[in-house]
Amino acid sequence: MRVVIKVGGAALDERNLLQRCAHAVAQLAAEHQVAVVHGGGSALTRVLARLGKESEFVNGLRVTDRETRDIALMVLAGGVNKTLVAALGSCGRSAIGLCGGDGLAFRARKKAANGHDLGFVGEIAAVDARWLEAIWSCGGVPVISSLALGSDGEYYNVNADHMAAACASGCRADALFFLTDVPGVKGADGNVIRWLTAGEIPGLVSRSVIHGGMLPKLAACQQALREGVTRVRILPACEAGLLPQFYCSKIECGTEVLAA
Repeated sequence: MRVVIKVGGAALDERNLLQRCAHAVAQLAAEHQVAVVHGGGSALTRVLARLGKESEFVNGLRVTDRETRDIALMVLAGGVNKTLVAALGSCGRSAIGLCGGDGLAFRARKKAANGHDLGFVGEIAAVDARWLEAIWSCGGVPVISSLALGSDGEYYNVNADHMAAACASGCRADALFFLTDVPGVKGADGNVIRWLTAGEIPGLVSRSVIHGGMLPKLAACQQALREGVTRVRILPACEAGLLPQFYCSKIECGTEVLAA
């Protein structure tokens, strides 16, 4: 079985939580082919602030000029990626850190956003899963930062949720998990929606029940389901320990997104 896990937020910033997530991924990888896609937006925001650059977002996507893109390469493909590789290594699981540009595994194109120029923000146009398969064949875990090369030879910053969805569909994964800082998708009453169909999402967006960073995450869920991923779940990172049992026991927390 192939599983893609997207890790972001506090799971990358808090050492104890990172180790818990890494331990769960290592356990899962002992029996299945697992790829990890990670963000690191908060780390990038902190570095940008120290350098005197203000962060701007449009519909949950970071506006990325050339300097911001170069810093993103340093932070995401550098420090954040290698920290996650080290965490998996400490759990006894060999991990290989990549960015989407390595081996041209992920190709990007510039992303448009309703008339806004986001700069070097991309979306995934193509996936070559051979490099992931090569790592799996050696018993390793690919750890992928959300940057990819365009046909113009430029690196593009890709939303990590969308990167994870493209990775899952490109390698024909059976399941996709998003480990998050929130308990799940909340309805208008403030309670977590345990099961959410793709058809319900537009209505929740139009009523502003879903907004901000949850918008790209749910768009990524819809993309993965459309492209053949069987199971898609948003799961609180603090419950990552449930991952190794996700097919043999019922998970009661988070939000399962269903195709229909």
